[in-house]
Amino acid sequence: MNFIHRIVKILFALLLLASCTELERQVPMGASLRETPPPLDPNLEAFLKDYHRFFEDSMILTQTPGAAVVIVKDSQVVFVHGYGLKAEGEPGPVDEHTVFRIGSLSKGMTGILTGLLVEEGKLEWHEKVQDRLPDFNMSNAEQAQRLEIRHLLTQTTGLPYHAFSNLIEKGFDQNYVLRQYPSARLAGKEGEYFSYQNAAFCLIEPILLAATGRPFNELLVEKIFQPLGMNDASCDYEGMVNSHNHALPHKYTAAGWAADSITHRYYKFAAAGGVNASASDMGEWLKAMLGHHPAVVPPRVLKDVFTPVIATGLERPTLQGFIHRDSAYYAKGWRILEHGANTLVYHAGFVNNFHSEIAMSRRDGIGICVLFNAPSPMAGKSIAAFFRRWEKVRGSMGNVQS
Repeated sequence: MNFIHRIVKILFALLLLASCTELERQVPMGASLRETPPPLDPNLEAFLKDYHRFFEDSMILTQTPGAAVVIVKDSQVVFVHGYGLKAEGEPGPVDEHTVFRIGSLSKGMTGILTGLLVEEGKLEWHEKVQDRLPDFNMSNAEQAQRLEIRHLLTQTTGLPYHAFSNLIEKGFDQNYVLRQYPSARLAGKEGEYFSYQNAAFCLIEPILLAATGRPFNELLVEKIFQPLGMNDASCDYEGMVNSHNHALPHKYTAAGWAADSITHRYYKFAAAGGVNASASDMGEWLKAMLGHHPAVVPPRVLKDVFTPVIATGLERPTLQGFIHRDSAYYAKGWRILEHGANTLVYHAGFVNNFHSEIAMSRRDGIGICVLFNAPSPMAGKSIAAFFRRWEKVRGSMGNVQS
C-alpha cells in the first residue's frame, strides 16, 4: 500500500506540474498567475521582449549584481522581471517581490501623500512652515517667516544645494538638523530659486505630524501602501532587514562587485529617501500615478502634484543626452521632463548603494520602474533606452495617439 501511495503522489505531482506549465504558456511575459490579463497588443509584446533583451544583455555587459523591472501600460502590469542575484556570491535570485531601497523615489510618494492630506483639508500648500513648526528659523528671519509648505516639496526654500545632507549621512536626527538651519547662508529667495534638498524636504514629516497627530510612516502605510496593495513596502530599517526577500547593496572592489550591509542612513529622513519596495509594489504605484486608482489617488491630486513649478536650470543634467537641460522642471517631489511633444514624470533615487529610476508618459499611459542593488552604470541609461524604443513603436499601438 505504501508503494502504491507513493506512485499516486508522484503521478499527482506530475499532473500538477504539467498544468502549471500549460498555464504559464497562456500568460503574457511578466504577468502574474493570480489573474488572467487581457491579451497584449502584438506590437507591445514585441516591444517588451526587445527591452527585456536589452536589459538582460546590459546586466551581463556591466556585470550588475541584481535588478528588477516593472512596466505598466494603461491599467495593466505588462512586464515584471527580476535579474541577477539579491547578493553577489549567494544563490538567491531577484524576483518581483524582492525588496530594494528606492531612495529619492520616496519623494514622489511624499508629494502624493501631502497632496492627499491637502485634499482632505488637513493642511494647505500655502500655509507657513512656522505656523506648524514654530521653532523653525533661517539665517534670514523674514524669509523663514515667508516660507510655505509648498516650498519644501518643490525644492524652492532658497537654501544652498543639499544643505545638511552631510548631517543626515552622519546619522543625526531631525530635531538636531532643525536647529542648524539658521547657520546656512541662503542662496536665493523662496519660490524663485531651485536647489535640491533632502533635509529641508523632510520638514514635511513634523508638519504632517502636527497636522494629523500621526507620524509619517503610519500615514504612508494607511494612505498609500495598504489601499494600493503594496504588500512588500515599508519605510524603516526594520521593515527592510526583516523582509525574508530583500536585496543587499553592493560596492565595487578590485575583485568586482561585493555585497555590503544595509545601513540606517536616511531612515530618520524617510520622506526624502526611506522607502523600501519591490517591483510588484512599484507596479501598483505606477498604476496609481497613471490614474488607475482614482479612489486612492484622485485625479485632482495627480494634477496638483505633477504640475511643474520651477525650472531646474543649471543643475546637473537629468537623463543626460536624452533630455535637454532647459526642458527639466521640478514639481512636488517629482521631476517633469519635456521631450519633444511628450512629457515624462520622472525621478531617480540613490541611497546606500541602491539605485532606482521611475518614469512615465501619462499621454501614452505607460510607465517603468527599475531597481538596482548597486550603482551600476546601466542605471542611468535604462529610462532613456526604454523611451527611445517606445517612440519607435508607439504609433503602431491601437490605443495610443500618434
